[in-house]
Amino acid sequence: MALDKDLDAFKDVQETKTVDATKKLRIGFIGCGWIAGSHIRSFKKQPDVEIVAGCDLIPGKAAAFFEKNGVEGVKTDYASHKEMLDDESLQLDAVTICTYNRQHAGPAIYALKKGINVLLEKPFTVTLDEAVEVCRAEKESGKLLSIGFQPRMDANMKMIKKIVESGELGRIYYIQTGGGRRQGIPFPFGTTFIEDETAGIGALGDIGCYSLDMVLNAIGYPKPLTVSGYKSAFFGKDPSYPPYVKAKHPEYAEKFGVDDFAAAFIRLEGGIILDFRIAWAMNLDTPGDTIIMGTKASLRIPSTECWNGSVGGPMTLYHNVCGEPTKTEIPIIPMKEDLFTLKVRTFLDAIKEGTEAPVPSSQILYNQAIIDGIAKSAAAGREIEIEIPEI
Repeated sequence: MALDKDLDAFKDVQETKTVDATKKLRIGFIGCGWIAGSHIRSFKKQPDVEIVAGCDLIPGKAAAFFEKNGVEGVKTDYASHKEMLDDESLQLDAVTICTYNRQHAGPAIYALKKGINVLLEKPFTVTLDEAVEVCRAEKESGKLLSIGFQPRMDANMKMIKKIVESGELGRIYYIQTGGGRRQGIPFPFGTTFIEDETAGIGALGDIGCYSLDMVLNAIGYPKPLTVSGYKSAFFGKDPSYPPYVKAKHPEYAEKFGVDDFAAAFIRLEGGIILDFRIAWAMNLDTPGDTIIMGTKASLRIPSTECWNGSVGGPMTLYHNVCGEPTKTEIPIIPMKEDLFTLKVRTFLDAIKEGTEAPVPSSQILYNQAIIDGIAKSAAAGREIEIEIPEI
């Protein structure tokens, strides 16, 4: 199929799905910090949801969170996620996990072993070993685990996948991807994003996981084989970093214990090369557009100045027509619905309909293996093989 003949053939028809509100799903929140605000706004829009419980490591935080968001009757007198999940009177159908990175794996495993479905905020985990343990708990439980990659719901991301699957690009052999922010270290939300004991990984996991998913999902998530990775923290550890100075928090430089930049050269199954870079801070507006190169055509996906897993503008297909080099513009598809809300809705639909997770752990395990491999390679100062245990 040629895109210049029929671009409309690739477009999604966005339809509003009818929701059966007679069967309510009982939801619990684990972690009531900043990202939980986006979750609760989306869950509140769902007519078939009843938010019944919530917990946080900080006493009183959960109660204040639900009061602030106008949700009444939520049970919050729990000292831990285990205490909440042990309360059989709640009859939970699912939990949404909105904790800091290093607290992703434990609650997810415990919930799954309790027979409760899980929506787990990104990044999947901090290490590959943790991700493997979560996947094993999911397999043993038979319950649903979906990872919080809302960019997957964007029709433009789906368009990228459709273009690749159409065969228009031919055999994919090289991909350049990444993204970045010029001054985007997320310290205004406290220090949980930047301290090692809470975050574990920085830009690499926070927005790097989105960048990896955009291209890996498009090409069918081939297995990663080797990686040569690099990490740095020149800006995060600098007390003169302008946003620190403006916010009067130069002491955050001492607390900074993760990466603010990462890059890697990754070999994937099928002979595909992945050239990756990601940044929270740098002296550039972007480290470059995403490029998917194929034997028949190539696709350029514009980056954005404050990258968060989105497409920066119309994409361009570089191909030949009658032997002549030609460019075809792929228009941006406007989204009718908020991506976070779609993330929540597709998770709930999968529970009700007994279908596969919208963002399955079997795919994001490879995503996490690459992130873990970059961190290990950077520490070792050399290329390493990526070894993924059997689930």
